[in-house]
Amino acid sequence: MFSEKKSIVILGGGTAGWIAANLIATNWEDKGMDITLVESPDIGIIGVGEGSTPPLKNFFEAIGVQESDWMERCDATYKVGITFRDWSTKPGFEEYFHPFMCQPDQFSVPAFFHNSFLRRKGIDLDGHPNKFFITWELAKQRLAPVPPPNFPFEMNYGYHFNSGLLGQFLQEWAAKRGVKYKQATVTEVRLDDKGFIDYLETQEGEDIKADFYIDSTGFRSQLLQQALKVPFESCEDVLFNDSAVVFPTEPDENPTPQTISTALKYGWGWKLPLTSRFGNGYVYSSKYVDDDEAEREFREHLGLLDSDVEARRLKFKVGRVREHWAKNCLAVGLSQGFIEPLEATALDMVQETVVRFIEAANKGDMSDKFRDEFNQRISRRFDGVRDYIVCHYRINTRTDTDYWRDAGTNEKISSSLRELLTAWIKGDNITDQCERQNLDAYFPPVSWNCLLAGKGIYPTQEQLRPGNEQAKSYDLDKIDQYLKGCALNFKSHREQLDAIRKSAAT
Repeated sequence: MFSEKKSIVILGGGTAGWIAANLIATNWEDKGMDITLVESPDIGIIGVGEGSTPPLKNFFEAIGVQESDWMERCDATYKVGITFRDWSTKPGFEEYFHPFMCQPDQFSVPAFFHNSFLRRKGIDLDGHPNKFFITWELAKQRLAPVPPPNFPFEMNYGYHFNSGLLGQFLQEWAAKRGVKYKQATVTEVRLDDKGFIDYLETQEGEDIKADFYIDSTGFRSQLLQQALKVPFESCEDVLFNDSAVVFPTEPDENPTPQTISTALKYGWGWKLPLTSRFGNGYVYSSKYVDDDEAEREFREHLGLLDSDVEARRLKFKVGRVREHWAKNCLAVGLSQGFIEPLEATALDMVQETVVRFIEAANKGDMSDKFRDEFNQRISRRFDGVRDYIVCHYRINTRTDTDYWRDAGTNEKISSSLRELLTAWIKGDNITDQCERQNLDAYFPPVSWNCLLAGKGIYPTQEQLRPGNEQAKSYDLDKIDQYLKGCALNFKSHREQLDAIRKSAAT
């Protein structure tokens, strides 16, 4: 795969390109890699607010970055989970919180599994997930998830940030690792007689040549899809959304450390806190509503009907490529696929792709020996994430628009998701089902339980019967006291952000 030169060209920057650059430079520091990121000066930075899952914390640790290095610069806040509003019309389940599971939850989650399992069997127990997780308590109280040194449990959390600013920070950090940067516009991709990428022709008249190429050119996928003709497999038949409109609003002094996802008429709106503003976006399907009507609906939702704040409109396609690594090219980010932003999995997919690529290359002594195995692994991950996202729509109970009615009755879901939903409704053990299908590699059983329980996929209240003393073996008041007691160890979100700012200034 690599010659003695061991050169890599990453085409395209953005967060995905610079994550790839930093991970490769860090992991292959001892291999004498010549890494160059090439970016067109004609492509602007969108810089929308973005959320992450906990693996992003692991990424920063892997490349040696501390929170004080980047959070203040990138308008970042903490994220402990996502609140979903108005996805369900079932009484008591109009809202629920998807937590990031943490070590303290090991003492309270067994009660959630117990109550939820028996409620599916028709026993009248509280099976709503919120009250069983410490991150819900932190979100309610607007506390940051950073524990003091004397707190003996690990905490799991993500971040919200300005993606444009994060890309700039990662560019600077990559430069410290020896990554070169070149501004050039690639006009032609030349292949050799074996169909591999030979070199890139640029508008500036320079030919750029490397042993290996990484495609981070966004939905254009200039290398993998355009030049190497790797097919794109759409999943628009199960995920209808293809558009978004984005607005900033004024920030809170002490923001809650969570993303809020609110179901609207033709999709859903996000609200996530940055230190400088709230990032807001409406993800919708252009097949059900035109862009102007979607913008008007979202302005009304945000109280901006009479505001002159400018909207930005985005288009995207959902699905993935058939091969993420083809010939001498690896695609990352939007070039390889996108499963809409509902659970903020985009950067996790970038990390996973690059880390597994490095593993496969190392295992194969820098050859493509394990390329097929790698491709299968990454595709399974995409498909697993797709099914989890699809499930949100398939189990919704809204009937106010054709969009929601069609999503809730869509029979084109995968056999894997169908089996899991059947198991839930039958009252089977979901953990067993997740393990059998290897779904826990993408979303753990607790996440599936929270999703299905949070949206109220239970027998109706009229179908429930009182439980005996054994059924009521968990005291929810004691669990509440335990979680509130744990929460006493944490600072307010504002206080922690101020501490980060002070640390960054020194």
